[in-house]
Amino acid sequence: MAAPLSDAGEFESWLNDRLDSLEVDREVYGAYILGILQEEENDEEKEDALQGILTAFLDENTIEDVCKQIIKQWTECSSRSAAKREADDAEVQAIASMIEKQAQIVVKQKEVSEESKKRKEALLAQYANVTDEEDEAEEEEPTGGNNIAANEKSLFKNTNVEEVLNRQKQKREQARDDAHKKKEMDKMQREKDKLAKQDRKDKEKKRTQKGERKR
Repeated sequence: MAAPLSDAGEFESWLNDRLDSLEVDREVYGAYILGILQEEENDEEKEDALQGILTAFLDENTIEDVCKQIIKQWTECSSRSAAKREADDAEVQAIASMIEKQAQIVVKQKEVSEESKKRKEALLAQYANVTDEEDEAEEEEPTGGNNIAANEKSLFKNTNVEEVLNRQKQKREQARDDAHKKKEMDKMQREKDKLAKQDRKDKEKKRTQKGERKR
C-alpha cells in the first residue's frame, strides 16, 4: 500500500536540505522524489527509482548510502505522521460520539414533549377549548425538531476524496516530467562542456606542434 499523502512537511524540509548539500536542484527533483516515495510499494523499488534520479549527481561509492538514508528518513517521518493521525482520529471519533449522544437526548426529549402535548390536547378537547391556531402550532413544532437532527447529521458529510487524489496525482506527474526534462538538459550541457574542453585541448595541441615545427 502506498504511503500517506498528507503530513509530509517535516520530510520535505529535511529532503530540501539534503538535496542542497548534494547540489541537486530541489525545485525540480524534490517533488519528483517525494512522488516516488509515495507511490512505490516497497523499499527495493524506491531505492531503484532514487538511484535512477541521483546517478547523474553522485558516484557509485555514495549513491547507495544516500538513497537508503532518504528512504529511512521517509519511513520515520511517515510513522510519526501515522501516529499523529490516529490520535486525531480518536479525538474526532470522541467528539462525534458525544454529539450523537446529545442528538439522541434531544430526540428523546422531543418524544416526551409530543406525548405531553397529546395528553394536553385530549384534556382540552373535552372542554372544546382547543383553537385552530393552537392545533397548527402543535403540528409544526415536531417538524422543527426533525430539521435540527438533519442539520446535525449534515456535519458529517464526506468530502470528495477522489477529486483530491486526482489533483495530487497530476501534481506528481508534472513533477516527474519536469525532473526528466531537467535531467536531459543537464546531460546535454555536460556533453557540450565536454566537447568544448576537448576542442580547447585540440587547439592547444596544434599550437604546440606548430611551434615545434618552427624551431
